[in-house]
Amino acid sequence: MATGGLTSQPIGHYEFCKANPLECSLRPRDTGPEKMNKALWRKLVSVNKSVNQAVKPMNDIDIYGEEEVWTYPSTGVGDCEDYVLEKRRALMRKGISLANLLITVVRKPDGEGHAILTVRTDRGDFVLDNLNDTVKLWNQTGYRYLKRQASNHTGMWVSLREDNNPVVGAVSQ
Repeated sequence: MATGGLTSQPIGHYEFCKANPLECSLRPRDTGPEKMNKALWRKLVSVNKSVNQAVKPMNDIDIYGEEEVWTYPSTGVGDCEDYVLEKRRALMRKGISLANLLITVVRKPDGEGHAILTVRTDRGDFVLDNLNDTVKLWNQTGYRYLKRQASNHTGMWVSLREDNNPVVGAVSQ
């Protein structure tokens, strides 16, 4: 996944950081992507599926009466960002560096904004998504990638370049 320069922080993440300043001031040492192996794969699949099963999907308006509240789903309900935060926390507790657990903002094929967790590995960037129990490579999701957390600072965001959006080639005659 090709990153660009620093970009704006999503408003929900900004508010999350105001409420959780320690979580957004971490500067993990970026020692490169995680080494993909069977143990890491099992962690990714297990956490993705278990969080997806444990949290009931519900939008922020219905839960809090307001838009874009990013928080841990401690009451068992949440929207996409809440799933991401929980998966990130669970994988961090399993020894995966925060430099490789990156909250990512995308557009779904229908144009709706969505948040997923990107896990950087030496075999590519994998996506953990509350809309799918299958862990996939980022370029197999059908999403348009907009921005993600910086790997070296939990409160900073970087743009994702357009060349992240593979296009099916066509031949003109």
